Amino acid sequence: MTSTDLTAVTGDYTIDTAHSTIGFTVRHAMVTNVKGKFDDFSGSLHLDGSDPSASTASIDVKMDSIDTGSEDRDGHLKSADFFKIEGFPTMTFRSTKAEALGDEDYRITGDLTILGTTKPLTIDLEFNGSAKDPFGNERVGFEGKAEIKRSEWGLTWNAALETGGVLISDKIKLNFDISAIKNA
Repeated sequence: MTSTDLTAVTGDYTIDTAHSTIGFTVRHAMVTNVKGKFDDFSGSLHLDGSDPSASTASIDVKMDSIDTGSEDRDGHLKSADFFKIEGFPTMTFRSTKAEALGDEDYRITGDLTILGTTKPLTIDLEFNGSAKDPFGNERVGFEGKAEIKRSEWGLTWNAALETGGVLISDKIKLNFDISAIKNA
């Protein structure tokens, strides 16, 4: 049985990467969205159900694990035009503030570091609940979303379109589907 009572889940958790997704959506050629995700990441959560403001999150993403469904596009994203993965192999998020918004809604703010540049990021989260899985693990789930301007992290490569506009939007939509297992 799933519970949405956050007070019952206080403790330390490890993100279950096999059942979690860190993804993004970007407008391409001004007419469509391209979606992608990162396949290699790790993270931990500390949840405090009685005082959600004491909760924390930490995530490390391996940038060479980017997957947009196109090997050529992924190669370009890993290059010096974008993520420069040889010099900046990891993107990190470290929370600095957590707050309960009511019902199952929360907001976590922290420092997002890309290409050596650190800027604040606020993620709106929905607590999907907790449950004991068939293997006896206490599991929690969250869905989150945020938006960033890639230019704020030095991701400025682009190409002008003949019809006006640019090839890649500055706005990136981030989405998180997180399943985490309580540490023993």
